[in-house]
Amino acid sequence: MKHLTLIMLCLLMACNPEKPKEVQEIPGETQIKLRTTKGEIVLKLYNETPQHRDNFIRIVENGVLDSVLFHRVIEEFMIQGGDPDSKYAKAGDTLGVGGLDYTVPAEFLPDLFHKKGVLAAARDNNPEKASSSTQFYIVQGKVFNDSLLNKAQDRINGWLAESFLKKDSTYAPYIDTMNVAMQNLDRETYMRLANFFKEEAEKKEDFEKYIIPDAHREVYKTVGGTPHLDQNYTVFGEVISGLAVVDSIAAVPTSSLDRPLEDVRIIKAQILKND
Repeated sequence: MKHLTLIMLCLLMACNPEKPKEVQEIPGETQIKLRTTKGEIVLKLYNETPQHRDNFIRIVENGVLDSVLFHRVIEEFMIQGGDPDSKYAKAGDTLGVGGLDYTVPAEFLPDLFHKKGVLAAARDNNPEKASSSTQFYIVQGKVFNDSLLNKAQDRINGWLAESFLKKDSTYAPYIDTMNVAMQNLDRETYMRLANFFKEEAEKKEDFEKYIIPDAHREVYKTVGGTPHLDQNYTVFGEVISGLAVVDSIAAVPTSSLDRPLEDVRIIKAQILKND
C-alpha cells in the first residue's frame, strides 16, 4: 500500500518556475554532491541517459535542489526528493506535486536497473512514462531471493501490460479520471481505477514480456535493490560515496504519508566533476 501511495502522491508534477537556462552538453563523467542534514552523498550521472543527465546538471546549476526536502522516505525501498515546494513546507504539508513546467522523455536501457544506490527519476501516471523535471529518488532497497524476484518480474510485466492499455485511446477517459483522482488525493477513485487496469492487464497476452537477466538477479540477491521498478522508471545515475547516508535517511521515523517527522534537507547540490 505504501508503494502505491508513493505512485499516487509523490511522483506527480506541477507547473512552477520557468525552465532553467540551457547548458552545453558536458562530455565525460559528471559527479554531483548532495550536502544533506544527514551527511554528504556523491552521485555519478550516466552518459547513457543524456537527457536526464543534462536536465539534472541544469537544475543543480540553477539551485533548484538547494534546500529541498527528502519528502518521501520508505525504508528498504527508496528516499525521494526534488519537490521545489518542499523548500518552505510546514509540518504536515502534503508534498510531492511540485516541479518545473516540462517533463524529460523516458530513457530505458536494458543494462540500467534498480540496484541499491541508483539514482532514478520520479514521474506521474503519464502513458509515455516521461520523468519529472526535478523529482528523483535514490534506491535503498533490500536483498531478494529467487522467489521474490519471480514475483517482481510478474509485477513488471503487469505494469508493461497496463502501459499498453493506457496507450489505447479506448481507455483515455479512465486515465483522465485517474489523473484527476491523484490530483485531488481521491484515494477511493484512484484505487478503483487502478484495480480496473490491473484486471484488464491480466487478460492481455500480446506483448513481449520482460525477463530479469541473470546478472541482475545476482546483484539483487547480493547487493539488493528494488527490481519491480525496472523498465518503468528511468535510472540515470548512482551513488559513488555516501550509501551509509542513504541508509540513515531511509531509517528516519515517518508519518503515514511517508514524510520524515523531522525534516531531512538537501542543504546544497553542486557539480564536483564534469570531465
